[in-house]
Amino acid sequence: MKAVVYTQHGLPISDAAALQDIELPMPEAGAHDLLVEVRAVSVNPVDTKIRLGAKVDQPRVLGWDASGIVRAVGAGVTLFAPGDEVFYAGSLVRPGSNSQYQAVDERIVGRKPASIDFAQAAALPLTSITAWELLFDRLQVPEQGGAGKTLLVIGAAGGVGSILVQLARTLTGLTVIGTASREETRNWVRELGAHHVIDHTQPLREQLELLRIPAVDIVISLTHTDQHYASIVDVLAPQGQFALIDDPATLDAVPLKRKSISLHWELMFTRSMFGTPDMIKQHELLNRVARMVDDGTLRTTLGQHFGLISADNLRRAHAHIESGRAVGKIVLEHF
Repeated sequence: MKAVVYTQHGLPISDAAALQDIELPMPEAGAHDLLVEVRAVSVNPVDTKIRLGAKVDQPRVLGWDASGIVRAVGAGVTLFAPGDEVFYAGSLVRPGSNSQYQAVDERIVGRKPASIDFAQAAALPLTSITAWELLFDRLQVPEQGGAGKTLLVIGAAGGVGSILVQLARTLTGLTVIGTASREETRNWVRELGAHHVIDHTQPLREQLELLRIPAVDIVISLTHTDQHYASIVDVLAPQGQFALIDDPATLDAVPLKRKSISLHWELMFTRSMFGTPDMIKQHELLNRVARMVDDGTLRTTLGQHFGLISADNLRRAHAHIESGRAVGKIVLEHF
C-alpha cells in the first residue's frame, strides 16, 4: 500500500527527505481492530513535533486524524462492520493515518457524521477529543453549567481552539473569550461563537479590563504557554483553573500557589497509549460530536484543502503548521 513516512528525525521540512512516499505492507487487524481504508487526513502540530524530535530506526507513518471506510474487522470487534464510515485520531504508539490503510482500535473510533464529506470529517477527531476532554474531563465543567464564570482560550483560532470555542459556547454557560492576533483569525473566532475576542500579542489584563472583566475563572492555553504564562497567572481569579496542551520547555507551578490555582494537563492520546479501562469514552464522545455536526450545532473546522495525500503536499502542510499561521485544520484526501 502507499504511505508517507519519515526515516530521519530533525530534518527541516524544506528538505525533500523530511517526508517520503513509499510502499508498505498492508496492516493486519488485531482482535479489537478495524482495518480502515483511509479517505482523508488532517495535519496537527503533533505531526511536526514527532517528525522533528522522535528518532526512528525504520520508516514511521505520521498522521493522527482520519476518516475512511471499514474494510475488515478483528475477531473481537462489536461496534462496527465492514462498510461503515468512520472517523478517528488513532494512537501515538501505532502507525499513523498517512497511508492507504490503517489498523485502529474500535474503542477510539466514531461513526463519521453523515451530513459532511470525508475531508470535512477528517478535520474533527483529534481536536474534538482534546477540547472535549479539556472541558469536561480535566476541568470538569458541567454540561450546561458554568453560568457567571469566564473562560479565556489562548490561541482560539487553531484546530483545538476552533472546536473548544464551539463546545464551550453551545454546551456550557461560560462566557467565552478567545485570543487571536490577526483580523482574519479574530473574525474566525467570532464566527465560532466567542463572546469576546482579544489579542494575545498585547497585554491581556488591559484588554480584559476594557471588557469590564477584572479576572477570569478558567484559562486554557493551547500554544506558546511559556510566553503567556506570567500574564495567565496575573489574570486568573483566586481559586481559578489553568489547563494547557502544549510543551513549554519548563513550567514552574509555584506562582499558582498564592491564588490556589489548579493545574490541568491534557493529552488526548493518554487513553490509547496506556489502554485505560475507559478508552471507549473516546468512541462515545466522537459519536456525540457526529450527532452535533449532523444536527447543526457543531461545524467542521476545515480551513484549507491541500489536495492529494502525498509527501509533497504533506511537506507543504507541515510548513504551514510550523509557520503558526494556520486557521482551522489543513486536510488532504485520496492517494
